[in-house]
Amino acid sequence: MPAPDDSEFFDFMPGQDEGGDAVARPEPDGGDAVLQEKVLEALKTVRDPEIPVNLVDLGLIYELLVNKDGTVYVEMTLTTPACPVAGGLPAQVQEAIAAVPGVQDARVKLVWTPPWTRDRMSEEAKLELGLL
Repeated sequence: MPAPDDSEFFDFMPGQDEGGDAVARPEPDGGDAVLQEKVLEALKTVRDPEIPVNLVDLGLIYELLVNKDGTVYVEMTLTTPACPVAGGLPAQVQEAIAAVPGVQDARVKLVWTPPWTRDRMSEEAKLELGLL
């Protein structure tokens, strides 16, 4: 186990190698715009169970990379590190992406930096939640 000064509290996530990064970010290859749009629509079907808004509009998707070979990489966060679905929501995202025709490899990385804030939410999400 790494020494306390070698890692942060948030470095641990179930299913990841101790002290390592289990999800590799592929090199961008120019992408596939049509597949990216389909993946984005699939991501919008995944909702935070505590907030009735999809993850895209909540601003929880930090990066979406869709390569021509069907490799999809998503970097996402949660509203709080104490989120009770921390172990399950990334798996739901991965399943939604993998179900899109043309996706060959779905990779989801959960990150905590930068921390999520309400400023990342879309105007539509803010309206839906009565925050405007």
